[in-house]
Amino acid sequence: MATVGHRTRFFDHRLPSLYAGRYTATVSESIEGVDTGGTLPDRVQRFDVRQPRFSIAASEVQAVYPVPGAIGTYSQILPHITLDAPALPWARRLKNTEEGVPWVALLLFGEGELPEDCEAAGGVTISTVAKLLDGQAGEGRAPDIDPGSLLPGEDEEACRSIRVPAELFSAIRPEPAELALLAHIREGGPPDADHVRVAGTDPEPVAEDLKAVVVTNRFPPARGGQQVVHLVSLEGFEPYLTGTAPPAEGLRMVSLQTWSFATLPDSGIGFGDIVANLAAATDNLLRLPLNGSGADGDVPQRLASGATALPQRLESGERSFAFYRGPLTATPAQDLPAPAQPRLESAGEALVYLREHGVFDTGYASAFSLGRTLALADAPFRNQLLEFRKTARRALRHLAAKPQLATAARTVRQAADQLNANVQRAAFDRLIHSALPAALARTGAELAGAEHRPAARTTTALPLTAGDLRAQLASAHAREILEEATSDEREPVRKWLTDLSRLGMMPFDHLVPDPRMLPPESIRFAYVDAAWLRAAVDGALSVGVGHALDADLNTLASTVPAPPACAVLIRSELIPSWPRTIITAFTGQDVVEPVHRLRYGSDVLLLLYPRVIDTFTLAEPPQGVHFGIGDLGTVELRSLTGTIGCPVGDFPDPPGFAPFLRPGGRDVLDISGKLAPELAAAHQLASLSPAQFALQMIKTPQMQTFVRP
Repeated sequence: MATVGHRTRFFDHRLPSLYAGRYTATVSESIEGVDTGGTLPDRVQRFDVRQPRFSIAASEVQAVYPVPGAIGTYSQILPHITLDAPALPWARRLKNTEEGVPWVALLLFGEGELPEDCEAAGGVTISTVAKLLDGQAGEGRAPDIDPGSLLPGEDEEACRSIRVPAELFSAIRPEPAELALLAHIREGGPPDADHVRVAGTDPEPVAEDLKAVVVTNRFPPARGGQQVVHLVSLEGFEPYLTGTAPPAEGLRMVSLQTWSFATLPDSGIGFGDIVANLAAATDNLLRLPLNGSGADGDVPQRLASGATALPQRLESGERSFAFYRGPLTATPAQDLPAPAQPRLESAGEALVYLREHGVFDTGYASAFSLGRTLALADAPFRNQLLEFRKTARRALRHLAAKPQLATAARTVRQAADQLNANVQRAAFDRLIHSALPAALARTGAELAGAEHRPAARTTTALPLTAGDLRAQLASAHAREILEEATSDEREPVRKWLTDLSRLGMMPFDHLVPDPRMLPPESIRFAYVDAAWLRAAVDGALSVGVGHALDADLNTLASTVPAPPACAVLIRSELIPSWPRTIITAFTGQDVVEPVHRLRYGSDVLLLLYPRVIDTFTLAEPPQGVHFGIGDLGTVELRSLTGTIGCPVGDFPDPPGFAPFLRPGGRDVLDISGKLAPELAAAHQLASLSPAQFALQMIKTPQMQTFVRP
């Protein structure tokens, strides 16, 4: 099946033809070779280019991440904001900076860092623009903005501001080169096929699909806590971006947008760590640890196949031990000898005696007993099973009394309808509709003088014996008719048995008899023993069997779907902590969907597959386009040529992002000094553009592939 993709492209920036501000256009006229004096005065036209400056509307914000009020582990995420106006971050130009440097920055603060918002809840100071520029909005150096550059009425607008301590701003401030890398344009839309593509070029961007993205340069702390993010204006603070120390009172910065979230303490173990640990096991088969013992001999081979030794009490009262193996096996189950009967009738028939060791293998006998016990414990199923047999016996008697139904009827459905019909009532109905109207039309004298016909004499039918009834079941066509005639009563029995054959109601200790087979933080592959499940089904159908006919009728209900072929068991913190983990299994190149999923407790997941799989993947749930690093301290390098965006390896090697953080313990990226140059070198480039840098910093969902042993 073809999948529909969506295009996501990154662009460096969107520079305006004119930056926001007040402009004067002057037109001068002259005539060559003529002194016009003052007869041709200059014409002067003043105009303003308006753009947000001290506030932006909430409608301008398309999305933020983490979302406001969110609670989660975000210590590997760089918060970002997406703006509907794609040119907004570059609408103004900071003094003494190059083109492409935005006039806004996204700053992250933790609890206790902002004096006026110690709880990091998003508190701001509200004042007019005039009071802000006059230094009356509160402590902190106001932005150095010429009041003459204000547009009419702009000084009376309300604005929000925060005070950032000098030492804190110096520690987290992005340099101009970093500001350029922390903002980009993102285009998301329908597949490229919807655009006219010119050979060798990309389609032109669609304006309505363009959004501006501004990313912070700081990770939330691993210790957790409340965090607040501010989109601040840098206008008027240009000297402090290039190394000039801020004044002791700090800076009074305009907050254009703000939101808060809570990050939980990071244990240092994330999705990538967990799945990498699962993949590190040397033996992923469901069996006891072999501890290097050889596979020679019957006992080691049984243990290697997934069996274990458990205490056993014999019928004589003696205590011994026996081998037990559930329906999940580490190796394909050995074929059993052809049974004397089509089904097991007791647990004793399924006991396997190991003469050379003088002990039993109780696996199949336990399966029979378990199926029988589960059936006895389920009162609705018992009633449904008995009702099915009652209906089947009645239909079988009718079929044996009128064997022509099995040959005269056109279809199995017609024969089944005749078996279920009430013969006496049908005959009476025919009498009412045919003979009674004619009799009522006669007079009394006519009826009295009518000839009386003697009743027809029929030969008394011999009673049907159990042998006669069982003989009917030998015919495949007769069984089809009976299955159709009992379908309503048989279906709930079949459904229950299907659930049983898919391990839906079996206790966990029958599947994993020894905890050492599935220790914490492990993944185990197993085959499914169809004979074991067949024994469990036989045990369930043995309930209420009073004679051989009941046992034969079980054949009609025992046709359950083919059992699963293999299973995967996962016991890990992954199950409760990442419930939306994407799990995919393959046989060759074909994706194999599970036929059943079962949860045991809070941290065990069992997956059953209809075919034996050879590859199995666990992938972190996708969470959109976010920026940050993976659990192992790496980012995924993406191609910048050819198939742009295609993964080409992990960075750095060896893993670990600590060398790319500024000293001081505030989790601030050293982008221009270390990170950006080394990312560029990894691509054999001199430098990266903002779009290229954003492409490398996408936080890719982690994925781990397991190859079946």
